[in-house]
Amino acid sequence: MAPDTHPAPHCAPLPAPHPAPPAADPLPLEGITVVAVEQAVSAPFATRQLADLGARVVKVERPDGGDFARAYDTTARGLASHFVWANRGKESIALDLKDPRGREVLHGLLEGADVFVQNLAQGAAARLGLDAAALCARYPRLVAVDISGYGPEGPYAHKRAYDMLVQCEAGLVSVTGTPEQPVKAGIPAADIAAAMYAFSGVLAALLRRGTTGRGGRVEVSMLDALAEWMGHPLHHTMHGGRQPVRTGLAHAVIAPYDAYPTADGDRVLLSVQNDREWRRLAEQVLERPELADDPAYATNAARTRGREATDAVVAKALAALDADDAIARLEAAGIACARLNPVARLAAHPQLAARDRWREVGSPVGPLRALLPPIGLPDGPPPRMGAVPALGEHTEALLRGLGMTDERITALRRDGVIA
Repeated sequence: MAPDTHPAPHCAPLPAPHPAPPAADPLPLEGITVVAVEQAVSAPFATRQLADLGARVVKVERPDGGDFARAYDTTARGLASHFVWANRGKESIALDLKDPRGREVLHGLLEGADVFVQNLAQGAAARLGLDAAALCARYPRLVAVDISGYGPEGPYAHKRAYDMLVQCEAGLVSVTGTPEQPVKAGIPAADIAAAMYAFSGVLAALLRRGTTGRGGRVEVSMLDALAEWMGHPLHHTMHGGRQPVRTGLAHAVIAPYDAYPTADGDRVLLSVQNDREWRRLAEQVLERPELADDPAYATNAARTRGREATDAVVAKALAALDADDAIARLEAAGIACARLNPVARLAAHPQLAARDRWREVGSPVGPLRALLPPIGLPDGPPPRMGAVPALGEHTEALLRGLGMTDERITALRRDGVIA
């Protein structure tokens, strides 16, 4: 379908939702407006990064339920945990884009926008005239991002692409797990990979626009993004003739490098990177100094060949210690180590607390804890960690910002074009 030619409302750039307090320095993306037709994780997580850095992000959602990630679960005090994580700091407009009047409103928003992001099912954006090529032709300064599962062409272009499916296609599952059982990553790795390349692609395109005055298209596929992250096993396989074996928590070519149970029921992971460290481990932690020079253990090659014996020696020593004692001994010996923490311990991690990494963000159910974004810009203002929006929370304000009358807003709501 060709781009919708219904005249869009003529308007100045969208007004700010509320006055911002004066700051000595703006956030890096202050003044940038992003319009996103997004759902699930990849596009929402990309645009959340932009919002944290100061961009105004207008999230376009379906009137009948909105982004389907809103309904994934209710574990965040009634809200979906995925949605809370990926959608803070945005304005939500509930808009039916299948209706020409809904597309008219969208184009009104795009007239004042710098960036457009979409991750609809392959072909859906083009049918609505919202693919990057069509929008960049209509708005030359717009940076338009298409996020897809497998890319815009090729035999997989129209396959459904959910995170776990792409993890399988990209080979990630084949190198994750135990020798007996491959497993998926415990986080949506394909979605996150695509999101972060979309985020960096937007930043690069905005820099280019600052030089050339032109926006342009950004294309990211989940498969391409995760295939890049698979670089080590990919090169290992292509050049070595076989892929790395699955070893659970152990390292395929280093020993000891695994997690071992402690007397209090915890597990402590340690990593011996060279033979000098093995000597220190044998003398100061295992209290078996004779193993430092024993030919069956003295070199990494020998320890790896005899992995079962190596692991048994280490496991016996750590099983007699509480986790705190094991960590203390390992650190005193200069051996890299870590606790095998469940997620609840991450939420209470002393390092995050000591570095003041927690904040609260608003939401329809009240304040929720959230981590500061990983990008630190200590010489500027803090990141803008805005509230998680309710579905259609900003619809009316955005339409009024486009100069729409009360009568027209009422008619659109009556007809189900907005919510």
